[in-house]
Amino acid sequence: MKSIIGALPLVIIANVTYAKVDLVIVDKSARTIYLMESGAVLKEYKVALGGQPRGHKRQEGDERTPEGLYTLDFKKEDSAFHRAMHISYPNTKDVENARREGIKPGGAIMIHGQKNGLEKLAFISKYFDWTDGCIALTNAEMDEFMTLVDVGTKIKIEWKLEKKPTQKQ
Repeated sequence: MKSIIGALPLVIIANVTYAKVDLVIVDKSARTIYLMESGAVLKEYKVALGGQPRGHKRQEGDERTPEGLYTLDFKKEDSAFHRAMHISYPNTKDVENARREGIKPGGAIMIHGQKNGLEKLAFISKYFDWTDGCIALTNAEMDEFMTLVDVGTKIKIEWKLEKKPTQKQ
C-alpha cells in the first residue's frame, strides 16, 4: 500500500506531462483561456487582453484581440514579454477586409508573459487589460503553456462563449 501511495504523485505528473492540448479557447468576455484536450478543459487561466477588448481586431493600433479561428504558429523565446507564442493573425480574410477599408490589419499578436523587468507586478496585471491586443499570462503560466501547447495547435477566440467548456474528468 505504501508503494502505491508513493507512486501517486508520479501518476498525476505523468498524466499532465503526456496531456495533448488539441485546441486553445479564449473567452474574451470572461478574460479566460482554456487548454482543451479531446473536448474537455485540461487547464484554464485568467488573462489580460488589449485595452479595447470588445470586438474583432480590424487594424493596427486598435488595441483589440482578434476573434475567430487561428493557429498558434511559432514560439518566441526572446520576447520582450518573457516568452511568447504567435497567433496567425492576420489571416487572408483579415488582410482582405483591411485592404478593402484602406487600413493596415496589424499583426504580431501573441500569447505572452509579463513585460521583462516588470514581472513583480504580475499579481495585479490580470485585473486590467494592458496589452496592445495580445493575450497575457503570468510568466509561470506562460512557461506551463509553452510546455503543454505545441506549434500548430488551433486557437479559437470569441467575445462570449455560447457554453463554458467542461472540465476534464
